[in-house]
Amino acid sequence: MEAKKSKNADLENKRSLFFQIGLILTLIAVFMAFEYKSYEPVNTVLMPRSVDNTPEDFIDITVQKTKLPPEPQRQPIVLTIVDNTVEIEDGPIIDVNAGENTEIPEFVPSLPEEAPIIDNTPVKVPEVKPEFPGGLTAMYAFLSSIIRYPDMAMQTGIQGVVYIGFIVERDGSITDVEVLRGIGGGCDEEAVRVVKSMPNWNPGMQFNRKVRVSYNIPVRFTLKN
Repeated sequence: MEAKKSKNADLENKRSLFFQIGLILTLIAVFMAFEYKSYEPVNTVLMPRSVDNTPEDFIDITVQKTKLPPEPQRQPIVLTIVDNTVEIEDGPIIDVNAGENTEIPEFVPSLPEEAPIIDNTPVKVPEVKPEFPGGLTAMYAFLSSIIRYPDMAMQTGIQGVVYIGFIVERDGSITDVEVLRGIGGGCDEEAVRVVKSMPNWNPGMQFNRKVRVSYNIPVRFTLKN
């Protein structure tokens, strides 16, 4: 007679379940083994506390005194005793008996003396600018009367503005004439010639004295149709 095994008693189908349960129990055991700690007993000895009655040493704070600078020597004031009849002309005369009808002389301020010339450098913006006799209108009228259109510029049709720089000296004369910006064709040389031909100007003033002043003017060349 063949022996038959019951399906309920067959544990082969539950092998995976038992494996998982065993694996879980193993992990729990390993985790508990890592978390387990042992402590060694420590004997604590309390030391008796004693009071130290030794007085403390206080260190004196030293302050360094700064040396004051010596006092300046004052010159003694010498008083000169004079007789009441002596007339003193140094100070202003004040009339204590002046009334409404007292005539007061007109105050005339004294102008400062002409300052000595220290620097010979031309001034660009003086207090009083130099001026051509009669003003700018008279200057351009003078230039127009003596200017001559160069033949080369006339033949090639050159026209425009030539800028000339120069210095008005203390006596009003014109020096250091130069072309700042030219147009060529002989116009630059003609502009220099007419500027050098100008009469003396009224000189510029700075600090109540005559100074050298740098100046520049435009000279226009225009062809007539």
